[in-house]
Amino acid sequence: MSIPSLDHSESAIVTRLRTAGCVFAEDEAQMIMSAAGNAAELEEMVERRVVGLPLEHVVGYAEFRGLRIEVDAEVFVPRRRTEALVHEAAQLTPARGAVVVDLCCGSGALGVALAAALEEVELHAADVDPAAVRCARRNVTAAGGEIYEGDLFAPLPSGLKGRVDVLLSNVPYVPTVEIELLPAEARDHEARVALDGGVDGLEVMRRVVAEAADWLAPGGVLLFETSERQADEAVAAVTGAGLHARVATDDELDATVIIASRSDAPAP
Repeated sequence: MSIPSLDHSESAIVTRLRTAGCVFAEDEAQMIMSAAGNAAELEEMVERRVVGLPLEHVVGYAEFRGLRIEVDAEVFVPRRRTEALVHEAAQLTPARGAVVVDLCCGSGALGVALAAALEEVELHAADVDPAAVRCARRNVTAAGGEIYEGDLFAPLPSGLKGRVDVLLSNVPYVPTVEIELLPAEARDHEARVALDGGVDGLEVMRRVVAEAADWLAPGGVLLFETSERQADEAVAAVTGAGLHARVATDDELDATVIIASRSDAPAP
């Protein structure tokens, strides 16, 4: 007796996704169907989404500021709110020839998006997670940049010291005890090193600001994301490290961005 083939019509896939709790089932079905190369791959992708994998890991990319950023399994998925950080950086960056460094780069989305917004940049990116570096290499290299593996500033070429116009550092800022409260898509499928900011969520950020002045060019800026409730403490850490600081917010994206500059340069 033959076994009936699975129904891979769009309506059937939408129903499966909606039953699994996918709020935007119609949009997700279209993305999955477009990404699948054949029926077997389509079924595998639908099943992976149904059991809870992030959509971006299923289709292999994330949309970020109008760009398609490749995202591998277990790599941090760039959030839409982080587009506010890139927007702020673009307003502060020379249109041509800027030196941009993307620390804790994950997929490389921030540096790639900023490079796309400007005419010319010298782009460098780094991450401590080998899986993230492998993923970012494809995105960053395609944008003409260089990628390094290591802890924060350690793997960067020493020749960048004092030359960085824009330092993007999307540091992890979730307090350790709150990791288990995150949605399962993040908690179970993204690298913990990309989420865990230590006891108060600001431990990695403090390490970045402690060294940032050595790497920034005169007039250069450091930008990182945090939560609204952490903003005051983050600003205190920045000023404690001898940098100027201000807070930019985007209510539509629910984003809070800290912008810092060297104390010998005008406040950003």
